[in-house]
Amino acid sequence: MRWEGGRRSDNIEDRRGMPVSRGGMIGGGIGTVVVVLLLAWFTGMDPTMLLQNLPVETAPSPAGPEAGQASGQAAADDPQAAFVATVLGYTEDTWSAIFRNAGQSYRPPRLVMFTGATRSACGLGEAAMGPFYCPADQQVYIDLDFFRELRDRFQAPGDFAQAYVIAHEVGHHVQNLLGISSRMQRQRGPMDEEGANSKSVKLELQADCFAGVWARRTDQARAILEQGDVEEGLAAATAIGDDRLQQQSRGYVTPDSFTHGSSAQRVRWFRRGLESGDPDSCDTFGASEL
Repeated sequence: MRWEGGRRSDNIEDRRGMPVSRGGMIGGGIGTVVVVLLLAWFTGMDPTMLLQNLPVETAPSPAGPEAGQASGQAAADDPQAAFVATVLGYTEDTWSAIFRNAGQSYRPPRLVMFTGATRSACGLGEAAMGPFYCPADQQVYIDLDFFRELRDRFQAPGDFAQAYVIAHEVGHHVQNLLGISSRMQRQRGPMDEEGANSKSVKLELQADCFAGVWARRTDQARAILEQGDVEEGLAAATAIGDDRLQQQSRGYVTPDSFTHGSSAQRVRWFRRGLESGDPDSCDTFGASEL
C-alpha cells in the first residue's frame, strides 16, 4: 500500500503507556456495552442514548509531556503511528468528498491509540476486545498490538489489512452520522436474541462494505493500492469472520450466534464496496441475501 507522504490526520490521541485505574469502576467495560446494546435491541431504545448515560470513572492522567499526546505528535518518529494517522487522514478526505457530493457535511471521528486498556464513553475498552468504535464519544479505539495479532494469529499480514481494520471502524462512524442505527431502532419491533444478532451482522457487513467503498474511492484519488493489497484486505475479512473465529476457539460453529457475519459474507460485502465505490450499494438491511 502506498501511504508514505500522505496527509496525517490531526484527530489522533496517543494514550499508549498511560495507566488505567480498574478499581471501583462503575461504567463497566465493553461487556457492559454489549449488554446495553442487547437491551436496546429488545426494548427499542436508542443505544446511543443508553451509552451516553453510562457513568465512566476517569483514571488519573500521568504528568509530563508524554501524557495523551494529541494530533500527529507521536506519529512523527513512530512508523506505525504514522501509518495509522495517514490512513485516518485518507478516510477523512474520502468520506468528506462523499458527504459533500451528497450535500452533507462529514464530521470525522477521533482515533485513540492505547496499550492494554483505556477509558471511553462506552466504558473500559481492552485490547482483548479488538478495535472498536464508541458512538457515545464518536471515537475509534485501537491497541496497535492488534496488528501484530492480525498478522500472527489470524494470518492476515500486510499494511492494507491494517488499513481495512481502521476503515471498518470508521465505517461504523459513518453509520452513526447517517443515523442508520437510530433509524433501524425506530423501524423494528421487539425481537429475540437471534433477531438482535441478525441486525448486528447487517451493521457489521455494511461497515465492511463502507471500508471497500473507502478503498476504491481513495485509490481512484491517490493510487494507494499496490499488487496484492486487495488480497490482503480479503484475507483480513476472511480471518475475522464469526465462523472462522468460532471454529478456532471452540471447534464448532453456531450461525444463530453470529454478530459480525461469516467469512464469506464479510468478503462479499467488502468486495461489493470495493468494486462499486458507491455507499448506496451497501444496503445490507434491504438485501435479499447477505
